Amino acid sequence: MSLPQRLLGVADRLADGLGLLDRPLSPEQLIETACRRTGLSDFGEPSFDGALRRLLDACSAEASLSVVGQSALRWDGVRFLSNLLRMRAAERGEPALLDQPIVAPIFITGLPRSGTTFLHRLMMEDTANRGPRVFETIAPYPPARGADRRVKRVGRQLRGFERIAPEFRSLHPLDASSPQECCEINAHVFRSLRFDTTYQIPSYREWLDNEGHLEGYLFHRRFLQHLQHQQGARRWVLKCPDHLFALRELRTVYPDARVVFVHRDPVKVLLSVTRLTEVLRQPFTRRLDRARIGRDEAARWYDGTLRMIQAEQEQPFAEPICHVHHLDLISDPVATVEAVYAHFGLMLPETAARRIAQAVAEQPNGGYGRHDYRFEDHGLDEEAEHDRFRAYMVAFGIERESRPRGGRRAAVSAGASAG
Repeated sequence: MSLPQRLLGVADRLADGLGLLDRPLSPEQLIETACRRTGLSDFGEPSFDGALRRLLDACSAEASLSVVGQSALRWDGVRFLSNLLRMRAAERGEPALLDQPIVAPIFITGLPRSGTTFLHRLMMEDTANRGPRVFETIAPYPPARGADRRVKRVGRQLRGFERIAPEFRSLHPLDASSPQECCEINAHVFRSLRFDTTYQIPSYREWLDNEGHLEGYLFHRRFLQHLQHQQGARRWVLKCPDHLFALRELRTVYPDARVVFVHRDPVKVLLSVTRLTEVLRQPFTRRLDRARIGRDEAARWYDGTLRMIQAEQEQPFAEPICHVHHLDLISDPVATVEAVYAHFGLMLPETAARRIAQAVAEQPNGGYGRHDYRFEDHGLDEEAEHDRFRAYMVAFGIERESRPRGGRRAAVSAGASAG
């Protein structure tokens, strides 16, 4: 345990003893702070009220927030609300902003740690493509006055998080200009599974599953329109494993969406995503149940595989779903990207192909470290999980990846393009 982690543990015990962590945040507090900081008060017709209250109530009752967790929840809430106020102000100044079409966006999804991030970043080497960047999802507009220091500021924030979660970078390399997942966009209206990854809040997740994601995806389109308004129209390439749980809403909001499923041996990635969830949650809670995380992640992504099978059988999209296999992606990245383009009637420019090859050569493992995981550390059994996911592997012809020597209890190594 690092020194910052030990110091935060002391702070948690002191704050808990004083009862400071038992004071729930209220939507009214966050809204008042956002309005004061921005000098704005018009949210338009807010659809976030109920969702924000659900999130705050769940975090208060279930997440066992730490000092960092409570601060992060407050910071996120004020930041999202402030962004909503600024976006509304921009819309009032230029109403035509919301008339912009988002044409045939490409959505990359699949099980987490299967190569979705790797593919997304490779496709960003084509200058005709555009994805939301980390700093843009933190602050979609530059300051009204003064220099635009968003990249530097977000870079400092990421480095600060890495001090309290030192394993994060090797599990999910990220900097301020990296393409960001869509769950960070939908979080602005407090309808995102991003919160469920950060906090143990089963009641919020159940509510969102039952409520559906339409409001989140309507806002997602609105957010892209704001970014497009600032920098001009290009082909949007977007990525998030959580799209699997909202394919119906995605089709409703983006009827011409092009969808890519990335496939990998689910058991090979299951421990990796379980460990990532553990690392992400650890700074934000005073209580971490590794076995529960393992059970929840296995069940959640098993549901995700069923949704992929159903989507492929129904084929409701404007164009057939494009399927990418992890082993093909890592063995020949350029050919795999070319195949994705060809599937949608596009051609990968030669200059982009060269940039992809160069990017892979410079960082062959995508910046990921190597980690050893054991199934029993999170209450999982390798063969039982392969039995659970067998139908998915058969449906898409997924090869079972070899495990390292040492048998069932051997550590499983996750490397290169696990993201």
